Amino acid sequence: MLSNHLQNGMETARLVWSRLPNTEDGEFDAVGISKKSDGSSVESLDYEVIENYAYREEQAQRGKVYFVYQVAVKWFFALLIGIGTGLAAVFINISVENFAGWKFQLTFNIIQKSYFAGFLIYVLFNLALVLSSVYIVTNFAPAAAGSGIPEIKGYLNGVDIHGILFFRTLIGKIFGSIGSVGGGLALGKEGPLVHTGACIASLLGQGGSTKYHVSSRWLQVFKSDRDRRDLVTCGCAAGVAAAFRAPVGGVLFALEEVTSWWRSQLMWRVFFTSAIVAVVVRTAMGWCKSGKCGHFGAGGFIIWDISGAQEDYSFQELLPMAVIGVIGGLLGALFNQLTLYITHWRRNYLHKKGNRVKIIEACLISLLTSVISFGVPLLRKCTPCPETDPSSGIQCPRSPGMYGNYVEFYCGRKTEYNDLATIFFNTQDDAIRNLFSAKTIHEYSAQSLLTFLVMFYTLAVITFGSAVPAGQFVPGIMIGSTYGRLVGMFVVNFYKKLNIEEGTYALLGAASFLGGSMRMTVSLCVIMVEITNNLKLLPLIMLVLLISKAVGDAFNEGLYEEQARLRGIPLLESRPKYRMRKMTAKEGCGSQKVISLPRVVKVSDVASILRSNKHNGFPVIDHTRNGETLVIGLMLRSHLLVLLHSKVDFQHSPLACEGSGIIRHNFNEFVKPATSRGLSIDDIHLSSDDLEMYIDLAPFLNPSPYVVPEDMSLTKVYNLFRQLGLRHIFVVPRASHVIGLITRKDLLIEEENEDLDTVELQSTSVRGRRPDRRVNGTADMEDPLLNDLLVQNRTSS
Repeated sequence: MLSNHLQNGMETARLVWSRLPNTEDGEFDAVGISKKSDGSSVESLDYEVIENYAYREEQAQRGKVYFVYQVAVKWFFALLIGIGTGLAAVFINISVENFAGWKFQLTFNIIQKSYFAGFLIYVLFNLALVLSSVYIVTNFAPAAAGSGIPEIKGYLNGVDIHGILFFRTLIGKIFGSIGSVGGGLALGKEGPLVHTGACIASLLGQGGSTKYHVSSRWLQVFKSDRDRRDLVTCGCAAGVAAAFRAPVGGVLFALEEVTSWWRSQLMWRVFFTSAIVAVVVRTAMGWCKSGKCGHFGAGGFIIWDISGAQEDYSFQELLPMAVIGVIGGLLGALFNQLTLYITHWRRNYLHKKGNRVKIIEACLISLLTSVISFGVPLLRKCTPCPETDPSSGIQCPRSPGMYGNYVEFYCGRKTEYNDLATIFFNTQDDAIRNLFSAKTIHEYSAQSLLTFLVMFYTLAVITFGSAVPAGQFVPGIMIGSTYGRLVGMFVVNFYKKLNIEEGTYALLGAASFLGGSMRMTVSLCVIMVEITNNLKLLPLIMLVLLISKAVGDAFNEGLYEEQARLRGIPLLESRPKYRMRKMTAKEGCGSQKVISLPRVVKVSDVASILRSNKHNGFPVIDHTRNGETLVIGLMLRSHLLVLLHSKVDFQHSPLACEGSGIIRHNFNEFVKPATSRGLSIDDIHLSSDDLEMYIDLAPFLNPSPYVVPEDMSLTKVYNLFRQLGLRHIFVVPRASHVIGLITRKDLLIEEENEDLDTVELQSTSVRGRRPDRRVNGTADMEDPLLNDLLVQNRTSS
């Protein structure tokens, strides 16, 4: 009867959800990458400013007050992103800790009478949480599966993956993370928090969600992909800052790992956002200390304070610490390769069988995880409690699920504890605290740590890639701290020194595995220092990170790069491929046919071209009076669709308009929507009369696209394309003559209290007389290259 009520409730919820407007709907593939109706799953973003006539006219109407207002709004949005991400992180952590607390409290109370009954409750509790998570993801928010970092990295790299920043993705990420992490799976909530922060930033940037009628025109200030990119960058940094309570680490994570483009103004806003997150999280934790948050307490946000750990280290310890770095690189590279194989099999075989298979798979993983975490400690003999100093605050034994070391689980005496249960039958955050803990030498046996390492490593590999929100930071820390503590035990026994702490080696092991898997260095180093509150270990963390990254790079790429390639996300990495050095721009174009448009084009020709290919940019050509062909700009597919849909610019004459014509469009009409698939040629209905009309494209095209000569090195083209965030580059024959040369001094322009003649950009004329260029009445220093050109010019004339 209970199952019938539960099924009816789920069906009702699904029916209500399906009746909502479907402006954001899309078809999603097996790994959560959505496919638009035209069949393409990804599309490039327009980070370049389209300086057409409509844009210039709009800019001319805006005064200085508007730009000050725009800057102020950017800072206000950074404040809102920080507050929103901080509150989302607080909600997720409180929910996870309370579910975990209720689970362990209920299980412990039952195992006092029957371990089998306690095992059933433990398994069913975890299964219910994981089932809720996978059901939300598979039926409501497919893009919420996984960590989301590869997708956000692709977005900031210039790839628009439809669906990853929807409002339903945000909701699925939050509640799915609660279910998957609270259900005890071998995954974390840190990666999903990065995705959550990016979703919050994107939704604020577009003024909310029109689908759910939660929007505000006042917030709809930023229409370009460039501005949205800056906001999403702030959201990524806020997610890391909220997950680890590491504001500086969040800034460095956004700079090192996810962004492809950076500037100093953005740095300030990202830092401000991370600081706001830190304030929000700290305020929430202070409020929860009074007991108002249920089971949420010291085990809530990640902060593993090991300030009382090892004070100093000797030169002899550097060798085992370097060994930890090598182990981290090897295990991290192996983890990347195994998850790549398993995810590839899931995507191409298992998940293609439908959502039901995804749900069954997640439930089976939950069942396996529960059986191992509950059953393996039962096979381990208990250990007598060590003699501890009463002033140390260490209690032995402790009840299962309670924060602290020396957990009593299936022990015959009251003075014994189970070392495997201390890390297995516990939340991951508390288990890491136990592994990092100081003054607990010989708490774990080598056999128990090795057993846990093999079991948890296997579970982490199997779990990663399932249809639930999953982060890899905390599982990586768990794996690394386990073998790090193993090495620490060996060092303690070998050197026989009392000042060596096993917890210090556990910390270094955690850093080494993350470095070997994710290949981060600077940001990860700062995050580890911030979450452990121990600056003295900074040189050691740097050492193991450098070694683990070098070892891992010898085998494969980082985790996020591998997963992005598997998902078909065309990332442009920071360094071009070696073979590009021997290729030119013309060779990079291949044998593809360039489809161009005349300045005045027939509507039927435009519709035919848009239907026959999927190109997103078309060169526009015109003919001079001498009959020469001239490239006058670039026309985007999205802009052509807007013109066809509005029909207000149709004309009967095939002749070009005088001047720039009359603009009947606002520049915002050409902006691509952030959370919908936008216009498609199939959505536009043209009559037979419309097809006989013409459009003059001159006012709407980009008159100044980036152009490179055909013999330019493809490496230079790659760097230009990536660093400027471009979508198209024209490849043209070598220019026949030069009309000017701009040097650094031409770009040093004063903006205040100067005449228009001095403010204009000074170009150097190669033909004719050299201008007398002066700044503030003083002649500029000569440019050597300019002198050479002028000498050649005078000689030739």
